Amino acid sequence: MADSILFDKDANVTGSGLCTVCKGSRRLCGKDRCPLMIKFYSRQRTMPLIDAKDLAGCSPPAVFVGRYGYPKVDIGPLLPPEFGDTSILDTPERWVGKSIDEIADMRFRLVRGKFRIDATNFKAGGKIVNDIQELALTERPLEVEAAFSRKPSGRIVLDDEVQPFGPSARMEGMKKGNGRFERNLEKNFYDIDLNATGAVVNAYNNGTLISEIQKAFAVGTMGVDRNRRFVPTRWSITAVDDIIGKDLLKTTKYNETIDEYRVYQWEQLDNRWCIIMMPCTWRYELIEAWYPNTTWNPAGRSVEIISDCEFFDGRSEYAHIGGCYYAARMAVNELLLREGRTAGVVICREAHPGYVMPVGVWNVRENVRAALTTPPHKYDSLNGALAHIDRVMDIKQKTWIRHSGILKDWLIQRRLDEYY
Repeated sequence: MADSILFDKDANVTGSGLCTVCKGSRRLCGKDRCPLMIKFYSRQRTMPLIDAKDLAGCSPPAVFVGRYGYPKVDIGPLLPPEFGDTSILDTPERWVGKSIDEIADMRFRLVRGKFRIDATNFKAGGKIVNDIQELALTERPLEVEAAFSRKPSGRIVLDDEVQPFGPSARMEGMKKGNGRFERNLEKNFYDIDLNATGAVVNAYNNGTLISEIQKAFAVGTMGVDRNRRFVPTRWSITAVDDIIGKDLLKTTKYNETIDEYRVYQWEQLDNRWCIIMMPCTWRYELIEAWYPNTTWNPAGRSVEIISDCEFFDGRSEYAHIGGCYYAARMAVNELLLREGRTAGVVICREAHPGYVMPVGVWNVRENVRAALTTPPHKYDSLNGALAHIDRVMDIKQKTWIRHSGILKDWLIQRRLDEYY
């Protein structure tokens, strides 16, 4: 979503002139805070520092690969106008507990340089391509200088799949310092006979952060040499979550089941979560409820609910919910692997009006991970677990069941264990 802004999906609001009348102070759209003002203030703090055609700073390190026009896409570094340890700016594993304002302030400081390449023939791109690849593999923040054809400007990118970032400009050249590669990513880079799936799994199993693997995957540093491609960042995020989740399932789905019904609850960024685990063979579902005046239900008058699920044999079609489905599935299987168990899992998510802007799939992955580190509430029956849902969620169990493939199947379908 390389050229999107917050209200691309809210034409009824902006087109009506409501924002002009409100001016961010009267909350006429119903949101607790004006998303445009969050964006504005973050940008105002950054723009005086990038009011030039040249920019120098320490990249976290971070890179971005666009998707429009694929395979002809824009690639480039994400660069803040500051030096020092900037690693937190592109490490979402460290963002749980931060507010929307803090996340916006961090990410909008990152300026995107753009350089056009053919993603399927990237080696023809020359030195800049090599520099981008090396930046994505580097372990710590790295000094980068970028020369732009004009001053960075334009819309601030907001997307439910990728982390937001700030203004951009076409890049005429870049210089970077020397840094040490992350050891697992370096090994994958030089192993030109290892396929991309094996490279992702090996890096993950050896402790590389998922956000680091996603960057390396995006810039064509994994896979058999002749098959290497640059992959749009949006696609690489979901691909890595999916690959890791499927690899974990090779083990977890054949484990013994848990012994009780569990409910894990969590709240962050005005998103409320309840994760139900059932003592049965693997099945999984993510149900999202978007309240009016939230990012993806800006002008609605009722709660919009969407769900996707899979049973033991998995699914063959891409989930309608998108990358969040695969991020949450991966996080759930991390817990099941640690416990040596399997379960049926239903994740209920309420996105309330305080979630005024999308911050990326990491929000789902890391908050589901965080939820699963808390002590679960345990019950002897599904009725007990659903009663817990009634107590902590605004939406009641009847509505969740109506929109759920897993819960309806569990409540209606007879099972062999009922006869013993």
